[in-house]
Amino acid sequence: MRVRVRVSMSVILLSIMSMFVATPARAAVAGDVVSAQPTTVYLLPGKLLEVPVNAWHLLYHSTSATGSANAVSGTLLVPKAPYALGRRPIIGYAVGTHGLGDQCAPSASMSQGREAELALVSLFLLKGFAVAITDYEGLGTPGQHTYMAGVSQGHAVLDSIRAATRVSGAGLSAQAPVAVMGYSQGGASAAWAAQLQPSYAPELKLKGVAAGGVPADLHAVADHLDGTADFGLAAAAGVGLDAAYPELDLEADLNDRGRALLARAADACVGDLGELTGLRFSDISPVDLLNQPKWLARLAENRLGATPPRVPMFLYHAKGDQTIPYAVGAGLRSEYCRAGVNTRWTSLPAPDHVTGAIEGGPLAIEWLTLRVLGLPAIGNC
Repeated sequence: MRVRVRVSMSVILLSIMSMFVATPARAAVAGDVVSAQPTTVYLLPGKLLEVPVNAWHLLYHSTSATGSANAVSGTLLVPKAPYALGRRPIIGYAVGTHGLGDQCAPSASMSQGREAELALVSLFLLKGFAVAITDYEGLGTPGQHTYMAGVSQGHAVLDSIRAATRVSGAGLSAQAPVAVMGYSQGGASAAWAAQLQPSYAPELKLKGVAAGGVPADLHAVADHLDGTADFGLAAAAGVGLDAAYPELDLEADLNDRGRALLARAADACVGDLGELTGLRFSDISPVDLLNQPKWLARLAENRLGATPPRVPMFLYHAKGDQTIPYAVGAGLRSEYCRAGVNTRWTSLPAPDHVTGAIEGGPLAIEWLTLRVLGLPAIGNC
């Protein structure tokens, strides 16, 4: 009897002690929300969106290009009107190049009424879809923006959708149909999201991805931009990849002029890269930068096409694209087709890169709408 009493008392004491022992905190999971603050989004300065929405400025967990945990910011827009066709679809919208400084982040431009891509985002909102818009790694958060580091950008897009389903009060389901869209930098980000989703975010109900003006081969694009009016974009990509992969040590390979120019570019928005117009890599570095083994390895790692997506793809490219060669976009289409991806390719008559976004955007939105509503996709490989 004494033994039984002694054992019982021990159990009671252990139970009491456990009440005072802190439970280990759960490790941060990609897509978890760090904070979600209500915000206001303006189509133009002082002009609200045509569609009444609830909007949140998000900070959420994601993963860098090298697999490290990070935190990324973004914006979530959810129409206030109820959605009558089941679970409200969620669109992961990947913006094109905004620049490298935090002031260039889409969440900042949307809050000030100077975000041009809201014209396309609004077309999704009019359909009742929620839209998650990532700022990407290092754009709007501490650290350098890892511009054109595809794996990081794909992670940021997928985790913005995960985060959207975890925002209290947003009313979004983790079982909702999902689609992704982007153009230029956003096109690369969307395609990377498609390639990464099966292994990185298999729980997302991804129905289709639209990617336009895709810089699928960064080496080919950089060679094309060398000495052109858009050389600043190639230089910015060098800064972004250097931020993602410290072993590249870009600064050590630059001359004094290059260090000064790229230091300014590292905090510039896309419209402020004009001082790099017409320059060549040979003007800013005494070495053949892009053909060094360390750069060749990372550029190859960030080349789209090696891993075929498992969802239908809508690819579109302007015939007159002066920034991203038409052949680069067409090459990605060919790789996906060879791999058996259900691919819809649209060649646009647009005379330049920006017009391609304007012409192709509505086509992409309608194609994605059919996918999230459950209609089958027909490719044209």
